Amino acid sequence: MRDLLIRRYEVADAADTWRVFHAAVHGTASRDYTPEQILAWAPPSVDEARWQARRSAAHTYVACLDETVVGFSDFTDDGLLDMLFVHPDAGGRGVARALVTRIIHEASAAGHQRLRVHASLTARPAFERFGFTVDATRLVEVRGQRLRNFAMSIAVKPTGGPPRMP
Repeated sequence: MRDLLIRRYEVADAADTWRVFHAAVHGTASRDYTPEQILAWAPPSVDEARWQARRSAAHTYVACLDETVVGFSDFTDDGLLDMLFVHPDAGGRGVARALVTRIIHEASAAGHQRLRVHASLTARPAFERFGFTVDATRLVEVRGQRLRNFAMSIAVKPTGGPPRMP
């Protein structure tokens, strides 16, 4: 595998993170949701300034292979892992695991004792492998479409270094 670099999000990453998000939803998640749900979740275009502001407001990290952004994840000040997306071309290479490991480490360093996520049908198995447990099944409305996802969480313990993933 090429060298994977996890680094803090920069303003210049807005377009690349949108590209990853859009490709992941339309590619990877399309096996679990209808075309209408996919289009509602990830429409053809985005207000890049709003997207960038949302990424900057959270503690966002990007994953790069050969200097190309192939994934990103974040957590908010209230302990929500809000985003975890990996480009389908980089799937199965440990990118999501590396991102979640970094997010858990950073959330721990920020003093969080628990990290929550709203995992899609597609992401649930990965989050379970990372040690998250399902707290509830949810139905959320996105642009007129109802999507099922899962409220999940994991205990975050202070560590002297990066956490070990199960």
